[in-house]
Amino acid sequence: MADTQQADTKAERTAARLAHRIGSFSKAHGGAEGQVAYLGQRGARIVLVGGDGAWGDIVAPSQAIAEKAVERSGITVHEAFDGELAAKVKTGRYEWSRMAGIQLGGPSNR
Repeated sequence: MADTQQADTKAERTAARLAHRIGSFSKAHGGAEGQVAYLGQRGARIVLVGGDGAWGDIVAPSQAIAEKAVERSGITVHEAFDGELAAKVKTGRYEWSRMAGIQLGGPSNR
């Protein structure tokens, strides 16, 4: 029983920490929307899109913790990273050079 209670407490702290990070992103970028993607045993990826078009992501150790974190943060959560959400992302020269560079022998990730 004590182990379960300790795991629940740790999960709550993790969700609270992630919610704080999501809230900070939202505050810095004029609001935020997100989507939670299941990653299997690795957990879940929370993709964030700011009101200004900036984007980022956070990996949570489980789907349940990710869902709790976005719920606590109060952002709008989408079921999928579809055209509506993707259209809000603004990419710059850096992202385009990185995407093309990987395919065309440009700068590496190192």
